[in-house]
Amino acid sequence: MNTAFFVPWIIEVIDFHQTLEVNGIRFWCYTAGHVLGAAMFMVDIAGVRVLYAGDYSREEDRHLRAAEIPQFSPDICIIESTYGVQLHQPRNVREKHFTDVIHSTISQGGRVLIPAFALGRAQELLLILDEYRSNHHELHNIPIYYASPLAKRCMAVDQTYIKSMNERIRNQLANSNPFDFKAISPLKSIKNFNDVGPSVVMASPSGLQSGLSRQLFEIWCSDKKKACVTLMNGLTAPLNMQVHYISLPAHADFAQTSTFLKELMSPNIILVHGEASEMGRLKQKLVT
Repeated sequence: MNTAFFVPWIIEVIDFHQTLEVNGIRFWCYTAGHVLGAAMFMVDIAGVRVLYAGDYSREEDRHLRAAEIPQFSPDICIIESTYGVQLHQPRNVREKHFTDVIHSTISQGGRVLIPAFALGRAQELLLILDEYRSNHHELHNIPIYYASPLAKRCMAVDQTYIKSMNERIRNQLANSNPFDFKAISPLKSIKNFNDVGPSVVMASPSGLQSGLSRQLFEIWCSDKKKACVTLMNGLTAPLNMQVHYISLPAHADFAQTSTFLKELMSPNIILVHGEASEMGRLKQKLVT
């Protein structure tokens, strides 16, 4: 007879840059950008340093710091290749496209559905929406909702750890909590939604495969006055509504990755977290 033993996890909270040693292995971490609390770990084993970058972004956005450059060059760097050799548009261009689509749709009496990840991108999008609305009086009576129980729980974390965010957000804290949105309301379910007149709804999941985003998509997709601003590729459905793909990524593009690796000066690079052909193209461009 097989016997299973439960070994409890030992979880210890550490600070960024705090060095720990376990069985002769030393490690510490750096801010990685990407999402609140994301970390890159430097692991030192018998003098050989390995940097595990994981998901990271060197671009500071509306609330997150950019990934740090470690003060030591690692012998090995394990790094994501999500976007391969692709280049992101400038952030101000992406944000303008996003807000222009919303404003245009609302001005025509339509509704806007924004399928989004509940963690990280949802909070960034809400900051953009809140600022844009406050600067445009004609939108002050337009209801804005976020329909994601997980996003609501994440919001409580964001409100608590403001001091872990970038300087822009920390400075706002002197006046009010930037994540205490006065004009953006949580939406629990379709039953609680008064679907009358123009509105903006950010809902999860981002892939529209189920949940509130899928329900609203099915209700609205036949109306030409409505728009779906999708943050992911691959949306296919018979529809009359406008569909806009806008990338507001939390991952590094080729420019960020190549610059980051040049500054690190690591002699050995391992690419992870990417589609095989995209990794191949990235490898080729990095070595030429």
